[in-house]
Amino acid sequence: MEGEAAARPPRPFMGVKARRGASFRRDVKGDYLDVPSDPFLSAILSKQGDETLLFADKVLKCTGTGKMKRCILMITGSAIYLVDPDADVLKRRIMLAAIDKICLSKLCDNFFAVIVPSEYDCLMASTRKTEIVTVLVEASKSRSEYEIGVVFSNRFEYRAAADMVKEVRFEEVDVPEQTDIICWYTELVWTSQIHGSNLRK
Repeated sequence: MEGEAAARPPRPFMGVKARRGASFRRDVKGDYLDVPSDPFLSAILSKQGDETLLFADKVLKCTGTGKMKRCILMITGSAIYLVDPDADVLKRRIMLAAIDKICLSKLCDNFFAVIVPSEYDCLMASTRKTEIVTVLVEASKSRSEYEIGVVFSNRFEYRAAADMVKEVRFEEVDVPEQTDIICWYTELVWTSQIHGSNLRK
């Protein structure tokens, strides 16, 4: 029976999104960076009066040019923080109340887009996306009656900047000995692609 359970594919996230076995078995820790021991990160939260840290980890963030840049993502009970780990600079703070929804594909990739109508959106990738989405939804519910929406689609738009809208399209492609996920970014007449295999830690 144990062997059969191990061989059984993991249940889809929220009944929709496919998951890898490693994602299903991963321990949930919350703070993967030990923020209290980091003076710079702790100072950022202290300055904003944020005491309840719900999640912290390094993720990959898509820039306006379609490149992936590593950054630190921190989630508290009231906001999201994006920090440049190389320059020790707080790049962005997004209030949870400003987030309309989170967009993900239905495939087992690591991407998720945080949609912020009053500002601009943020496309990121993390092996802990399931935990991130769950934390954001639960945090929004605990603060008010409002709940951040979660949308699953293999094609969606996001604003990479205030004046730049891109379409993200996901495709499942069979390659030797594995199935890879390709994420296409399209802005007007140009297209770039990122292979999911390059985004795994």
